[in-house]
Amino acid sequence: MDPVIVVGAGPVGLALALALARHGVPSVVLDGGDGEVEQRTARTCVLRPDTAAYAATLGGARWAAWRTERRRQPVRRVELDALTSPLHIQQYALERGMRAALEREPLAEIVTGARLDELRQDERGVSAHTRGAPGSAGAWWRGSYLVGCDGARSTVRKLLGIRFPGRTSVERHAVAALRVELPWDGEALLHRDVPGGESEVVARPLPNGVWRLDWLLPPRGDLVTPDALLARIRDTLAAWCEEAPPYELLDTGVHIAHQRLARHWRSDRAFLAGDAAHLLGALGTQPVDEGLRDAVNLAWKLALCLHGRAPGGLLDSYEAERRGAVGARLRALDQALPLVRGGGGLRTLLSGASRGHLELLTDGHLGRGPLGASPCYGRSPLAPGQDTVPGALTVGAEPGSPVRDVPVTALDGTRGRLWERLGSELLVLLVAPGTHVWDSRHWLSAGLMPELAAVVERLPVPAELLVAESYPGAVAHTALVIRPDGHLVTALPGARTGELRACVEAVRGALAKEADAAGP
Repeated sequence: MDPVIVVGAGPVGLALALALARHGVPSVVLDGGDGEVEQRTARTCVLRPDTAAYAATLGGARWAAWRTERRRQPVRRVELDALTSPLHIQQYALERGMRAALEREPLAEIVTGARLDELRQDERGVSAHTRGAPGSAGAWWRGSYLVGCDGARSTVRKLLGIRFPGRTSVERHAVAALRVELPWDGEALLHRDVPGGESEVVARPLPNGVWRLDWLLPPRGDLVTPDALLARIRDTLAAWCEEAPPYELLDTGVHIAHQRLARHWRSDRAFLAGDAAHLLGALGTQPVDEGLRDAVNLAWKLALCLHGRAPGGLLDSYEAERRGAVGARLRALDQALPLVRGGGGLRTLLSGASRGHLELLTDGHLGRGPLGASPCYGRSPLAPGQDTVPGALTVGAEPGSPVRDVPVTALDGTRGRLWERLGSELLVLLVAPGTHVWDSRHWLSAGLMPELAAVVERLPVPAELLVAESYPGAVAHTALVIRPDGHLVTALPGARTGELRACVEAVRGALAKEADAAGP
Protein backbone atom coordinates (compact mmCIF):
# COMPACT_ATOMS: atom_id res chain seq x y z
CA MET A 1 0.00 0.00 0.00
CA ASP A 2 1.40 3.40 -0.98
CA PRO A 3 1.43 5.83 1.98
CA VAL A 4 -0.83 8.81 2.35
CA ILE A 5 1.22 11.97 1.83
CA VAL A 6 0.51 14.54 4.54
CA VAL A 7 1.79 18.02 3.70
CA GLY A 8 2.38 20.05 6.85
CA ALA A 9 3.56 19.06 10.33
CA GLY A 10 1.33 21.21 12.51
CA PRO A 11 -1.22 19.74 14.91
CA VAL A 12 -3.63 18.71 12.14
CA GLY A 13 -1.04 16.98 9.94
CA LEU A 14 0.48 15.16 12.92
CA ALA A 15 -2.94 14.12 14.22
CA LEU A 16 -3.90 12.80 10.78
CA ALA A 17 -0.73 10.69 10.54
CA LEU A 18 -1.36 9.27 14.02
CA ALA A 19 -4.98 8.48 13.19
CA LEU A 20 -4.00 6.78 9.93
CA ALA A 21 -1.44 4.64 11.78
CA ARG A 22 -4.11 3.55 14.23
CA HIS A 23 -6.11 2.35 11.21
CA GLY A 24 -3.09 0.48 9.82
CA VAL A 25 -2.39 3.00 7.04
CA PRO A 26 1.18 4.23 6.38
CA SER A 27 1.88 7.92 5.89
CA VAL A 28 4.74 10.28 5.16
CA VAL A 29 4.56 13.77 6.66
CA LEU A 30 6.34 16.44 4.61
CA ASP A 31 7.57 19.10 7.03
CA GLY A 32 8.82 22.26 5.36
CA GLY A 33 10.64 23.28 8.53
CA ASP A 34 13.63 21.89 10.40
CA GLY A 35 11.61 19.75 12.79
CA GLU A 36 12.08 22.09 15.75
CA VAL A 37 8.90 23.27 17.45
CA GLU A 38 9.10 26.90 18.59
CA GLN A 39 8.17 27.30 22.25
CA ARG A 40 5.61 30.11 22.22
CA THR A 41 3.82 30.07 25.57
CA ALA A 42 1.16 32.55 24.43
CA ARG A 43 0.20 30.40 21.47
CA THR A 44 -2.36 28.01 22.93
CA CYS A 45 -5.36 26.02 21.83
CA VAL A 46 -8.59 25.02 23.51
CA LEU A 47 -9.82 21.51 22.77
CA ARG A 48 -13.41 20.48 23.37
CA PRO A 49 -13.91 17.49 25.68
CA ASP A 50 -14.41 15.01 22.82
CA THR A 51 -11.28 16.10 20.93
CA ALA A 52 -9.11 16.48 24.04
CA ALA A 53 -8.20 12.78 23.83
CA TYR A 54 -5.47 13.83 21.40
CA ALA A 55 -3.71 15.56 24.29
CA ALA A 56 -4.79 13.41 27.23
CA THR A 57 -1.20 12.61 28.24
CA LEU A 58 0.45 15.86 27.14
CA GLY A 59 -0.48 18.16 30.00
CA GLY A 60 -2.74 21.16 29.67
CA ALA A 61 -5.28 22.54 32.12
CA ARG A 62 -8.92 21.72 32.75
CA TRP A 63 -11.00 24.58 34.11
CA ALA A 64 -13.02 24.28 37.30
CA ALA A 65 -15.46 26.94 36.12
CA TRP A 66 -16.09 29.69 33.60
CA ARG A 67 -16.85 33.12 35.05
CA THR A 68 -18.36 36.12 33.30
CA GLU A 69 -18.22 39.61 34.74
CA ARG A 70 -19.25 43.04 33.58
CA ARG A 71 -17.55 46.08 35.06
CA ARG A 72 -16.99 44.91 38.64
CA GLN A 73 -20.08 42.74 38.91
CA PRO A 74 -20.28 38.94 38.53
CA VAL A 75 -22.81 37.95 35.87
CA ARG A 76 -22.61 34.17 35.72
CA ARG A 77 -20.50 31.24 36.85
CA VAL A 78 -20.63 27.90 35.01
CA GLU A 79 -19.36 24.90 36.96
CA LEU A 80 -17.26 22.50 34.87
CA ASP A 81 -16.02 18.96 35.39
CA ALA A 82 -13.93 16.39 33.51
CA LEU A 83 -16.77 15.72 31.04
CA THR A 84 -17.66 19.37 30.33
CA SER A 85 -14.42 21.35 30.69
CA PRO A 86 -12.31 22.09 27.61
CA LEU A 87 -8.59 21.36 27.72
CA HIS A 88 -6.30 24.40 27.46
CA ILE A 89 -2.82 23.52 26.23
CA GLN A 90 0.14 25.26 24.64
CA GLN A 91 0.32 24.39 20.97
CA TYR A 92 4.03 23.60 21.19
CA ALA A 93 3.30 20.96 23.86
CA LEU A 94 0.64 19.42 21.63
CA GLU A 95 2.97 19.33 18.62
CA ARG A 96 5.95 17.97 20.53
CA GLY A 97 3.85 15.21 22.05
CA MET A 98 2.46 14.20 18.68
CA ARG A 99 5.90 14.22 17.09
CA ALA A 100 7.23 12.00 19.85
CA ALA A 101 4.35 9.57 19.29
CA LEU A 102 4.98 9.51 15.54
CA GLU A 103 8.67 8.80 16.05
CA ARG A 104 7.62 5.59 17.81
CA GLU A 105 5.17 4.69 15.06
CA PRO A 106 6.57 2.36 12.35
CA LEU A 107 3.78 3.27 9.91
CA ALA A 108 4.60 6.98 9.88
CA GLU A 109 7.61 8.99 8.73
CA ILE A 110 8.32 12.70 9.14
CA VAL A 111 10.60 14.26 6.53
CA THR A 112 12.00 17.68 7.48
CA GLY A 113 13.13 20.38 5.07
CA ALA A 114 10.63 19.12 2.47
CA ARG A 115 8.85 22.06 0.84
CA LEU A 116 6.23 21.06 -1.72
CA ASP A 117 6.49 22.75 -5.11
CA GLU A 118 4.77 20.38 -7.56
CA LEU A 119 1.81 18.02 -7.44
CA ARG A 120 0.66 15.45 -9.99
CA GLN A 121 -2.28 13.07 -9.86
CA ASP A 122 -3.33 10.03 -11.84
CA GLU A 123 -5.95 7.33 -11.42
CA ARG A 124 -3.70 5.27 -9.13
CA GLY A 125 -2.15 7.85 -6.85
CA VAL A 126 -0.38 11.14 -6.27
CA SER A 127 3.19 12.29 -6.92
CA ALA A 128 4.56 15.20 -4.92
CA HIS A 129 7.86 17.00 -5.53
CA THR A 130 9.70 18.79 -2.75
CA ARG A 131 12.56 21.25 -2.99
CA GLY A 132 15.82 20.17 -1.46
CA ALA A 133 18.85 22.16 -0.40
CA PRO A 134 20.04 24.92 -2.76
CA GLY A 135 21.63 23.32 -5.82
CA SER A 136 19.99 19.90 -5.29
CA ALA A 137 17.33 18.38 -7.52
CA GLY A 138 14.85 17.81 -4.69
CA ALA A 139 12.84 14.61 -4.36
CA TRP A 140 9.66 12.96 -5.63
CA TRP A 141 7.24 11.22 -3.26
CA ARG A 142 4.61 8.73 -4.33
CA GLY A 143 1.40 8.22 -2.37
CA SER A 144 -2.09 6.81 -2.61
CA TYR A 145 -3.67 10.10 -1.54
CA LEU A 146 -2.39 13.52 -0.43
CA VAL A 147 -3.78 15.78 2.29
CA GLY A 148 -2.81 19.44 2.53
CA CYS A 149 -2.51 20.39 6.21
CA ASP A 150 -0.11 23.20 5.39
CA GLY A 151 -1.87 26.18 6.89
CA ALA A 152 -3.57 29.36 5.77
CA ARG A 153 -1.09 29.98 2.90
CA SER A 154 -1.43 26.37 1.75
CA THR A 155 0.76 25.43 -1.19
CA VAL A 156 -1.46 22.39 -1.80
CA ARG A 157 -4.55 24.57 -2.12
CA LYS A 158 -2.76 26.89 -4.55
CA LEU A 159 -1.43 24.04 -6.67
CA LEU A 160 -4.94 22.61 -6.89
CA GLY A 161 -6.32 26.00 -7.92
CA ILE A 162 -8.95 26.06 -5.18
CA ARG A 163 -10.35 29.46 -4.20
CA PHE A 164 -10.30 30.57 -0.56
CA PRO A 165 -12.88 33.37 -0.19
CA GLY A 166 -13.79 35.10 3.03
CA ARG A 167 -13.06 38.06 5.28
CA THR A 168 -9.82 39.32 6.81
CA SER A 169 -9.16 40.60 10.33
CA VAL A 170 -12.64 40.23 11.77
CA GLU A 171 -11.13 40.30 15.28
CA ARG A 172 -7.76 41.20 16.81
CA HIS A 173 -6.48 40.43 20.29
CA ALA A 174 -3.35 41.43 22.12
CA VAL A 175 -2.11 38.32 23.90
CA ALA A 176 0.21 37.78 26.86
CA ALA A 177 1.27 34.70 28.82
CA LEU A 178 2.04 35.50 32.47
CA ARG A 179 3.08 33.53 35.50
CA VAL A 180 0.96 35.24 38.12
CA GLU A 181 -1.40 34.54 41.00
CA LEU A 182 -4.97 35.62 40.20
CA PRO A 183 -8.06 35.49 42.43
CA TRP A 184 -9.70 32.61 40.55
CA ASP A 185 -7.96 29.30 41.19
CA GLY A 186 -8.31 27.22 38.02
CA GLU A 187 -11.26 29.24 36.73
CA ALA A 188 -11.37 31.02 33.38
CA LEU A 189 -12.75 34.55 33.18
CA LEU A 190 -14.51 36.61 30.53
CA HIS A 191 -14.62 40.26 31.66
CA ARG A 192 -16.50 42.94 29.68
CA ASP A 193 -16.15 46.68 30.34
CA VAL A 194 -13.14 46.27 32.59
CA PRO A 195 -12.46 49.21 34.94
CA GLY A 196 -9.58 51.09 33.42
CA GLY A 197 -10.89 51.23 29.87
CA GLU A 198 -10.60 47.76 28.30
CA SER A 199 -13.74 46.63 26.50
CA GLU A 200 -13.08 42.90 26.93
CA VAL A 201 -10.43 40.68 28.52
CA VAL A 202 -10.33 36.88 28.68
CA ALA A 203 -8.11 35.14 31.25
CA ARG A 204 -7.57 31.38 30.86
CA PRO A 205 -5.37 29.28 33.16
CA LEU A 206 -2.61 26.96 32.02
CA PRO A 207 -0.52 24.59 34.17
CA ASN A 208 2.17 25.79 36.63
CA GLY A 209 0.58 29.11 37.52
CA VAL A 210 0.59 30.43 33.93
CA TRP A 211 -2.31 32.43 32.49
CA ARG A 212 -3.08 33.52 28.95
CA LEU A 213 -4.70 36.96 28.78
CA ASP A 214 -6.43 38.25 25.62
CA TRP A 215 -7.43 41.91 25.19
CA LEU A 216 -9.91 42.74 22.43
CA LEU A 217 -8.53 45.29 19.95
CA PRO A 218 -10.22 47.20 17.13
CA PRO A 219 -10.26 44.96 14.01
CA ARG A 220 -7.91 47.40 12.31
CA GLY A 221 -5.76 49.83 14.20
CA ASP A 222 -2.33 50.80 15.39
CA LEU A 223 0.37 48.28 16.16
CA VAL A 224 0.53 47.12 19.77
CA THR A 225 3.79 48.47 21.17
CA PRO A 226 5.60 46.79 24.10
CA ASP A 227 4.86 49.80 26.30
CA ALA A 228 1.16 49.68 25.43
CA LEU A 229 0.98 45.96 26.23
CA LEU A 230 2.75 46.42 29.56
CA ALA A 231 0.27 49.18 30.41
CA ARG A 232 -2.60 46.83 29.61
CA ILE A 233 -1.15 44.16 31.89
CA ARG A 234 -0.63 46.64 34.73
CA ASP A 235 -4.10 48.21 34.47
CA THR A 236 -5.89 44.86 34.14
CA LEU A 237 -4.15 43.28 37.14
CA ALA A 238 -4.91 46.40 39.17
CA ALA A 239 -8.60 46.09 38.26
CA TRP A 240 -8.68 42.43 39.34
CA CYS A 241 -6.60 42.49 42.52
CA GLU A 242 -6.62 44.76 45.56
CA GLU A 243 -2.88 45.09 45.14
CA ALA A 244 -1.25 44.57 41.76
CA PRO A 245 0.51 41.17 42.10
CA PRO A 246 4.03 40.50 40.88
CA TYR A 247 4.16 38.64 37.58
CA GLU A 248 6.61 37.09 35.14
CA LEU A 249 5.98 37.94 31.49
CA LEU A 250 6.65 34.81 29.42
CA ASP A 251 5.42 35.62 25.94
CA THR A 252 3.34 38.11 23.96
CA GLY A 253 1.71 38.37 20.57
CA VAL A 254 -1.21 39.63 18.53
CA HIS A 255 -3.85 37.13 17.43
CA ILE A 256 -5.81 38.02 14.29
CA ALA A 257 -8.96 36.05 13.41
CA HIS A 258 -9.95 35.68 9.76
CA GLN A 259 -12.99 33.94 8.27
CA ARG A 260 -12.38 31.92 5.12
CA LEU A 261 -13.70 28.68 3.64
CA ALA A 262 -12.17 26.84 0.69
CA ARG A 263 -14.60 26.29 -2.18
CA HIS A 264 -13.69 22.61 -2.32
CA TRP A 265 -11.93 20.31 0.11
CA ARG A 266 -11.29 17.51 -2.36
CA SER A 267 -9.75 17.43 -5.83
CA ASP A 268 -9.54 13.82 -7.04
CA ARG A 269 -6.98 12.20 -4.71
CA ALA A 270 -5.98 15.39 -2.90
CA PHE A 271 -7.72 16.86 0.16
CA LEU A 272 -7.50 19.95 2.35
CA ALA A 273 -7.72 20.00 6.15
CA GLY A 274 -7.24 22.45 9.00
CA ASP A 275 -6.27 26.05 8.19
CA ALA A 276 -5.67 25.07 4.56
CA ALA A 277 -9.44 24.49 4.29
CA HIS A 278 -10.90 27.01 6.74
CA LEU A 279 -10.02 29.96 8.96
CA LEU A 280 -12.00 31.01 12.01
CA GLY A 281 -11.28 31.99 15.60
CA ALA A 282 -13.52 34.94 16.41
CA LEU A 283 -15.82 34.91 19.47
CA GLY A 284 -14.03 31.98 21.06
CA THR A 285 -14.28 29.53 18.16
CA GLN A 286 -11.32 27.17 18.05
CA PRO A 287 -9.42 26.55 14.77
CA VAL A 288 -7.16 23.74 16.07
CA ASP A 289 -10.17 21.91 17.47
CA GLU A 290 -11.91 22.10 14.09
CA GLY A 291 -8.75 20.92 12.34
CA LEU A 292 -8.49 17.86 14.58
CA ARG A 293 -12.09 17.03 13.67
CA ASP A 294 -11.07 17.21 10.00
CA ALA A 295 -8.25 14.74 10.64
CA VAL A 296 -10.27 12.14 12.51
CA ASN A 297 -13.15 12.40 10.03
CA LEU A 298 -10.92 11.81 7.02
CA ALA A 299 -8.63 9.14 8.52
CA TRP A 300 -11.15 6.33 8.96
CA LYS A 301 -12.62 6.94 5.51
CA LEU A 302 -9.22 6.79 3.82
CA ALA A 303 -8.46 3.62 5.77
CA LEU A 304 -11.64 1.82 4.68
CA CYS A 305 -10.99 2.72 1.04
CA LEU A 306 -7.31 1.77 1.12
CA HIS A 307 -8.08 -1.54 2.82
CA GLY A 308 -10.65 -2.29 0.11
CA ARG A 309 -13.61 -2.27 2.50
CA ALA A 310 -15.48 0.73 1.04
CA PRO A 311 -16.10 2.29 -2.38
CA GLY A 312 -14.18 5.42 -3.33
CA GLY A 313 -17.37 7.45 -3.11
CA LEU A 314 -17.10 7.27 0.69
CA LEU A 315 -14.41 9.96 0.50
CA ASP A 316 -16.89 12.48 -0.92
CA SER A 317 -18.59 12.50 2.47
CA TYR A 318 -15.54 14.18 4.02
CA GLU A 319 -16.21 17.46 2.25
CA ALA A 320 -19.97 17.14 2.66
CA GLU A 321 -19.70 16.64 6.42
CA ARG A 322 -16.77 18.78 7.45
CA ARG A 323 -17.22 21.69 5.04
CA GLY A 324 -20.90 21.73 5.92
CA ALA A 325 -20.12 21.83 9.65
CA VAL A 326 -17.49 24.58 9.38
CA GLY A 327 -19.69 26.52 6.98
CA ALA A 328 -22.49 26.47 9.55
CA ARG A 329 -20.04 27.71 12.20
CA LEU A 330 -18.96 30.59 9.96
CA ARG A 331 -22.57 31.54 9.21
CA ALA A 332 -23.26 31.62 12.95
CA LEU A 333 -20.21 33.88 13.42
CA ASP A 334 -21.41 36.22 10.67
CA GLN A 335 -24.74 36.56 12.46
CA ALA A 336 -23.28 36.88 15.96
CA LEU A 337 -20.44 39.35 15.33
CA PRO A 338 -22.62 42.46 14.75
CA LEU A 339 -24.68 41.59 17.82
CA VAL A 340 -21.76 40.91 20.16
CA ARG A 341 -19.41 43.61 18.88
CA GLY A 342 -22.05 46.27 18.31
CA GLY A 343 -24.78 46.87 15.73
CA GLY A 344 -27.41 44.39 16.96
CA GLY A 345 -30.47 43.70 14.85
CA LEU A 346 -29.84 39.98 14.51
CA ARG A 347 -31.58 38.50 17.54
CA THR A 348 -34.19 36.82 15.38
CA LEU A 349 -31.63 35.28 13.03
CA LEU A 350 -29.30 33.47 15.42
CA SER A 351 -30.72 30.80 17.70
CA GLY A 352 -30.05 31.78 21.32
CA ALA A 353 -28.98 35.34 20.49
CA SER A 354 -31.65 36.78 22.80
CA ARG A 355 -29.69 35.42 25.78
CA GLY A 356 -27.21 38.24 25.42
CA HIS A 357 -23.68 39.01 24.39
CA LEU A 358 -21.90 37.33 27.27
CA GLU A 359 -23.84 34.08 26.84
CA LEU A 360 -22.91 33.93 23.16
CA LEU A 361 -19.25 34.45 24.01
CA THR A 362 -19.49 31.76 26.69
CA ASP A 363 -20.91 29.36 24.09
CA GLY A 364 -17.96 29.93 21.80
CA HIS A 365 -15.35 29.41 24.49
CA LEU A 366 -16.98 26.40 26.16
CA GLY A 367 -18.12 24.57 23.03
CA ARG A 368 -21.85 25.18 23.24
CA GLY A 369 -24.56 26.44 20.90
CA PRO A 370 -24.05 27.37 17.23
CA LEU A 371 -20.68 29.01 17.95
CA GLY A 372 -19.08 26.08 19.74
CA ALA A 373 -21.07 22.86 19.93
CA SER A 374 -19.69 19.70 18.38
CA PRO A 375 -20.99 19.22 14.84
CA CYS A 376 -23.88 16.94 13.99
CA TYR A 377 -23.74 15.06 10.68
CA GLY A 378 -27.45 14.22 10.65
CA ARG A 379 -27.76 15.18 6.97
CA SER A 380 -24.62 13.34 5.91
CA PRO A 381 -24.73 11.20 2.76
CA LEU A 382 -23.66 8.38 5.11
CA ALA A 383 -26.72 8.75 7.37
CA PRO A 384 -28.99 5.72 6.94
CA GLY A 385 -32.47 6.75 5.84
CA GLN A 386 -35.77 5.73 7.38
CA ASP A 387 -36.14 3.04 4.75
CA THR A 388 -32.76 1.57 5.75
CA VAL A 389 -33.40 1.63 9.50
CA PRO A 390 -37.19 1.70 9.99
CA GLY A 391 -36.90 0.53 13.61
CA ALA A 392 -34.47 3.22 14.83
CA LEU A 393 -34.78 4.23 18.49
CA THR A 394 -34.38 7.63 20.13
CA VAL A 395 -31.55 8.01 22.64
CA GLY A 396 -29.77 10.89 24.37
CA ALA A 397 -27.77 11.78 21.26
CA GLU A 398 -29.39 12.40 17.90
CA PRO A 399 -28.04 10.53 14.86
CA GLY A 400 -24.94 12.24 13.50
CA SER A 401 -23.93 13.87 16.79
CA PRO A 402 -21.02 12.83 19.04
CA VAL A 403 -21.83 10.10 21.52
CA ARG A 404 -21.70 10.61 25.28
CA ASP A 405 -18.80 9.14 27.21
CA VAL A 406 -19.96 6.24 29.42
CA PRO A 407 -18.26 3.30 31.16
CA VAL A 408 -18.03 0.25 28.88
CA THR A 409 -16.88 -3.36 29.00
CA ALA A 410 -15.25 -5.18 26.08
CA LEU A 411 -15.91 -8.82 25.32
CA ASP A 412 -12.60 -9.83 26.91
CA GLY A 413 -13.72 -8.27 30.17
CA THR A 414 -11.60 -5.11 29.82
CA ARG A 415 -13.32 -2.07 31.33
CA GLY A 416 -12.84 1.58 30.43
CA ARG A 417 -14.59 4.58 28.89
CA LEU A 418 -16.35 4.73 25.55
CA TRP A 419 -14.24 7.61 24.23
CA GLU A 420 -11.09 5.59 24.94
CA ARG A 421 -12.26 2.95 22.41
CA LEU A 422 -12.82 5.43 19.56
CA GLY A 423 -10.47 5.92 16.66
CA SER A 424 -9.81 2.55 15.05
CA GLU A 425 -12.98 0.56 14.42
CA LEU A 426 -16.72 0.90 14.13
CA LEU A 427 -18.30 0.33 17.55
CA VAL A 428 -21.55 -1.44 18.42
CA LEU A 429 -22.56 -0.59 21.99
CA LEU A 430 -25.19 -2.80 23.63
CA VAL A 431 -27.01 -1.37 26.64
CA ALA A 432 -27.31 -4.31 29.03
CA PRO A 433 -28.10 -3.42 32.66
CA GLY A 434 -26.60 -5.72 35.25
CA THR A 435 -23.63 -6.96 33.23
CA HIS A 436 -21.12 -5.18 35.50
CA VAL A 437 -21.83 -7.65 38.32
CA TRP A 438 -21.07 -10.69 36.18
CA ASP A 439 -17.85 -11.93 34.66
CA SER A 440 -17.95 -11.55 30.87
CA ARG A 441 -17.82 -15.31 30.32
CA HIS A 442 -21.31 -15.55 31.87
CA TRP A 443 -23.14 -12.90 29.85
CA LEU A 444 -21.34 -13.63 26.58
CA SER A 445 -23.43 -16.78 26.19
CA ALA A 446 -26.69 -15.30 27.48
CA GLY A 447 -29.68 -13.71 25.76
CA LEU A 448 -29.03 -12.07 22.41
CA MET A 449 -25.27 -11.70 22.93
CA PRO A 450 -24.19 -14.79 20.92
CA GLU A 451 -26.22 -13.76 17.85
CA LEU A 452 -25.19 -10.09 18.07
CA ALA A 453 -21.52 -10.98 18.53
CA ALA A 454 -21.64 -13.27 15.49
CA VAL A 455 -23.26 -10.56 13.33
CA VAL A 456 -20.70 -7.92 14.42
CA GLU A 457 -17.86 -10.29 13.56
CA ARG A 458 -19.23 -10.77 10.01
CA LEU A 459 -19.82 -7.08 9.23
CA PRO A 460 -18.11 -5.77 6.06
CA VAL A 461 -15.95 -3.36 8.11
CA PRO A 462 -13.90 -4.02 11.28
CA ALA A 463 -16.16 -3.56 14.30
CA GLU A 464 -15.99 -4.06 18.05
CA LEU A 465 -18.88 -5.02 20.30
CA LEU A 466 -18.99 -3.27 23.69
CA VAL A 467 -21.45 -3.45 26.56
CA ALA A 468 -22.62 -0.61 28.82
CA GLU A 469 -24.77 -0.65 31.94
CA SER A 470 -26.68 2.36 30.64
CA TYR A 471 -26.63 5.14 28.09
CA PRO A 472 -28.56 8.44 28.43
CA GLY A 473 -32.06 8.03 27.02
CA ALA A 474 -31.58 4.40 25.94
CA VAL A 475 -33.67 1.47 27.13
CA ALA A 476 -32.26 -1.96 27.88
CA HIS A 477 -31.09 -4.03 24.89
CA THR A 478 -30.57 -0.97 22.67
CA ALA A 479 -27.63 -1.29 20.27
CA LEU A 480 -25.88 1.96 19.33
CA VAL A 481 -23.86 2.01 16.10
CA ILE A 482 -20.94 4.44 16.45
CA ARG A 483 -18.50 5.61 13.78
CA PRO A 484 -14.74 5.53 14.46
CA ASP A 485 -14.81 9.33 14.86
CA GLY A 486 -17.35 9.04 17.69
CA HIS A 487 -20.51 10.14 15.87
CA LEU A 488 -23.70 8.15 16.39
CA VAL A 489 -25.03 6.42 13.29
CA THR A 490 -28.27 5.13 14.80
CA ALA A 491 -29.74 3.19 17.71
CA LEU A 492 -31.57 -0.09 17.16
CA PRO A 493 -33.27 -2.77 19.18
CA GLY A 494 -30.44 -5.21 19.82
CA ALA A 495 -32.32 -8.09 18.21
CA ARG A 496 -32.63 -6.29 14.83
CA THR A 497 -29.37 -7.67 13.49
CA GLY A 498 -30.49 -7.45 9.86
CA GLU A 499 -30.95 -3.71 10.12
CA LEU A 500 -27.53 -3.47 11.78
CA ARG A 501 -25.86 -4.79 8.66
CA ALA A 502 -27.87 -2.43 6.42
CA CYS A 503 -26.86 0.46 8.65
CA VAL A 504 -23.16 -0.41 8.28
CA GLU A 505 -23.57 -0.58 4.50
CA ALA A 506 -24.76 3.04 4.64
CA VAL A 507 -21.84 4.08 6.86
CA ARG A 508 -19.23 2.66 4.50
CA GLY A 509 -20.74 4.57 1.59
CA ALA A 510 -22.29 1.64 -0.22
CA LEU A 511 -25.70 3.35 -0.08
CA ALA A 512 -24.50 6.95 -0.19
CA LYS A 513 -26.26 9.42 -2.41
CA GLU A 514 -24.43 12.18 -4.14
CA ALA A 515 -23.20 14.65 -1.51
CA ASP A 516 -25.04 17.94 -1.21
CA ALA A 517 -22.56 20.62 -2.24
CA ALA A 518 -24.61 23.48 -0.86
CA GLY A 519 -22.72 25.90 1.34
CA PRO A 520 -21.03 29.28 1.42
